[in-house]
Amino acid sequence: MRRLALASLLATIFLAPHAARAQLTNPYGPDIATEVARKAAQAAIAEAHKNGWRVAAAVVDPGGALVYFERIDDTQQGSTRVSVEKARSAAAFKRPTKAFEDALVGGRQAILGLPGAVPLDGGIPIVLDGKIVGAIGVSGATSQQDGVCAQAGVDAVTAKPGAK
Repeated sequence: MRRLALASLLATIFLAPHAARAQLTNPYGPDIATEVARKAAQAAIAEAHKNGWRVAAAVVDPGGALVYFERIDDTQQGSTRVSVEKARSAAAFKRPTKAFEDALVGGRQAILGLPGAVPLDGGIPIVLDGKIVGAIGVSGATSQQDGVCAQAGVDAVTAKPGAK
């Protein structure tokens, strides 16, 4: 009886953490396809053209590797890198970069200490079938305008057919 109780206790101690980990779900899916990334970036660029903004749009996979990039002529050079970093930030932290901007505006200066967290609107995870497959980052206009363009890119690849 004591051996059975001891075995049960040891099983609980050593197997419980594994069981708990098995219940966690991975938020990331397969890497975004190049054609899907292109569609998202081109929708973001189209939104910028429509409004007369000059932006760069980058799409990364869940690990932050660049999948697709496009920039409107005469967009400031710094926006190239910033668009990629916004996308990487959104993928790594599983949230729009606007969340970091809002936290900073709200006084949470500690946000500035998070490596890779870009506290500017314009980076949004791309979620397909409930999994993060990548993220888009847009830079070049105001932070809010970058966010509008990034959202247009996400909407272009996540909208359900026939939905408005």
